[in-house]
Amino acid sequence: MQVLRFMDKATISIDTSPRSSQTYVVATAFLSLFALVGIAYYGLPFFYDFMTKEYGWSRTVVTSGNAAGKLLVGPLFGFIAGWMIDRYGPRRMMISGSLMMGVSLIGLGFSSSLPMFYMFWVFNALGYVCGGPLPCQVLVSRWFDKNRGKAMGIAYLGIGTGGALVPLLSAGLEKQYGWHLALGALGILIMLIALPMAYFIKEPKQKKEFKKAGEKMVPIGNILKNPYFYLLAIGSMSCMGAVGGISQHIKYYLNDLHFTQSEAAHVMSLVLLFSLGGRVLMGWLSDLIHRKYVMILIYLLVAVSIPLLLIPDFFGRIYLFSILFGIGLGGNYMIIPLMAADLFGVRALGRTMGIILVADGVAESLFPMLVGALYNDAAKSYAVGFIMLICLALTGAMIVAFLPKTSVYKEIQA
Repeated sequence: MQVLRFMDKATISIDTSPRSSQTYVVATAFLSLFALVGIAYYGLPFFYDFMTKEYGWSRTVVTSGNAAGKLLVGPLFGFIAGWMIDRYGPRRMMISGSLMMGVSLIGLGFSSSLPMFYMFWVFNALGYVCGGPLPCQVLVSRWFDKNRGKAMGIAYLGIGTGGALVPLLSAGLEKQYGWHLALGALGILIMLIALPMAYFIKEPKQKKEFKKAGEKMVPIGNILKNPYFYLLAIGSMSCMGAVGGISQHIKYYLNDLHFTQSEAAHVMSLVLLFSLGGRVLMGWLSDLIHRKYVMILIYLLVAVSIPLLLIPDFFGRIYLFSILFGIGLGGNYMIIPLMAADLFGVRALGRTMGIILVADGVAESLFPMLVGALYNDAAKSYAVGFIMLICLALTGAMIVAFLPKTSVYKEIQA
C-alpha cells in the first residue's frame, strides 16, 4: 500500500477524492485482472482434460473454443470497445465484462454440446474485451505518467496472483465437488471479486486531464497509416501466439508426463507465481531503460524457455522452465500497452489497443489450435508444435527491434 500511496503523487488529475485516487484505480485494475484473466484465462486450461475425457472432444476441439470466441468477437467488437472506452471511460465496460465473464465460466461448466460450448466461449471473449486488459490499461495509463511502468506492473500482478492461485483452488474444488461445479464456482467468484470495485470507479474529467497533459485526440486513421503500428501489432502477435500455445497445452503436456492432477496444478501455479516477479521486474526496468529493449528481453525469455520442454529430462527441468517462462509471461502482457502509449499517446490508447488486442487475441487463440493439430498422438510428442512456438517468439523479438526509440505522436497528429 505504501508503494501505491507514493504513486498517488504522480497523477495528471487534480481530483483527489478516494474513488478517483490512483490507489483505488490500481486496486481496481489489479482485481479485474486477477479475476478476468488470472482466474478465467489461466483457470480454464485446468479443466480441458476433463472435457476431453467426459465428452470425447479432441485437444484441437477443446482449445478451439477460445479461438472461436475471439475470432467472432474480436474483429467485430474490439475497436468499438476501445472507442467506447476512449469516449466514455472504462467503468461501464468493466462492469459488463465482469458479468459476462462470470456467466461464461458457469455456462462452460455445464455445456455438454458443442453449440453451447462455443456460445459460452463467445461470452468469455466479450467479457475479456470489455473488462480485461483493455480497460485496465487505459484506466492505469490515464492516471499515471512518470511512474506508469511501475503502476502497470503492480496492476498486472493481479494476473499472476490469480493465475497462481486458481490451479490450486480448482484442484481442491474439483476433488470436493467435481469439475462441473468447480468451474461454475469460479464464475461466481469472478463476479464477486471484479464487479464491486469497478462499480465505484469515478469517471475522470477527461477533457481537463488531457488538456493539462497537453495531449490532443489523434485520429485513428493517422495511427493506422503509421508503419510502426503494424510492427508493434505483428511483434506482439508473435509472442502472444507463443505464450498462448504453451499456456493452453501445459496441462496436457504434464498429463503426458504422468503428472497427477495435484502435481500439474502446482507446476501451473509455479509458472504464474514467477510471473509476479516478471511483472514487477519488467515494470521497474521499463521506467529505467527504453521499453523497446525490455520488450525484446521478454520475448527472448519466452523463446529460450520453451526448448526446456523438448530436451531430455534432468533434475529441476520443469522448474527451470517455470522460472524463465513465468518471468517472460509476466512481462509480456504489461509491456505492450506501455509501448503503445509511448508511441501513439495515451489519448488514443483505447482505440489503439482495441485493435492490437484483437490481433493478439487471434494469435493467442489460433496457435494453441495449431499446436493441438501438430500433436503426435502415437509418440505423445509436442516437438513440432513447440519448435514452431520458439520460432514465433524469436520472430517477435526481431520485429520489435525495428521499433523507434522515440514517440511518433507528433508525426501523426496532423
